[in-house]
Amino acid sequence: MILVFGKTGQVARSLADVEGARRMVQLSRAQADLSDPTACAAQIRQHRPKAVINAAAYTAVDRAEDEESLALTINGHAPGAMAQTCADLGIPFLHVSTDYVFAGTGKDPHKPTDPTHPQNAYGRTKLASEVAVRAAGGVHAILRTSWVFSEYGANFVKTMLRLSETRDALSIVNDQFGGPTPARDIAQALLTMADGLQAGQGGGTYHYAGTPTTSWDCLARETFKQAGRAVTVTGIPASNYPTSAKRPLNSRLDCGSLEIDFGILPLPWQDDLTRILKVLA
Repeated sequence: MILVFGKTGQVARSLADVEGARRMVQLSRAQADLSDPTACAAQIRQHRPKAVINAAAYTAVDRAEDEESLALTINGHAPGAMAQTCADLGIPFLHVSTDYVFAGTGKDPHKPTDPTHPQNAYGRTKLASEVAVRAAGGVHAILRTSWVFSEYGANFVKTMLRLSETRDALSIVNDQFGGPTPARDIAQALLTMADGLQAGQGGGTYHYAGTPTTSWDCLARETFKQAGRAVTVTGIPASNYPTSAKRPLNSRLDCGSLEIDFGILPLPWQDDLTRILKVLA
């Protein structure tokens, strides 16, 4: 049995969709509130699973600038407690992280071994989780990803569809680049990695993102094209769209080590975008 922290988020709900015949227990916020790390550890001791996946997090990037202490507890301390408990019990622990741990400069894809330098509170709290997971000393895999989208929750694709209901022209940032990543692909990757870790395969920090790299304005255009929405998209620099939290300009991720250790290849994000748009329609 795999124990999953998270039940309503994009990755958590996608895990439920692709789990198939596996036995998986998902914990809601009511069952395991990440603002109480001790309670999260207790759930692992109670269930004694074969592996643990943490798919829950504080993801309000801009609000984290004002709530960094709470975000640190949820994103940093709770995963640390989970990882330590898993290490004590000899259970593999998988944790979802983010490209926001990097400064986001340059144009080359970030490798898992590249220096980190988060530019906002959210990134700092996620980096704290990585440090804590490694410090626990158990079998683990940290999976950094980027630009997650799905038919669930709040994400860029769904925002574009909502805006297109009332607007025929939009200005979208064109100088931030990354790999849009379907939550379903992340879920499948985590399950494959969980099997590998249980078999003594791999371990450490990995990257996973959809291919090819694109910009936000191009993702918006592809969304409108596939959805049949007549919306004119004008590209603008990020400096013209200020937010509380600074976003990285370069969210490209090098996923090579994930293929080497687990045989997982980046997938074309356009394919799952097509599926998601059909579901939402």
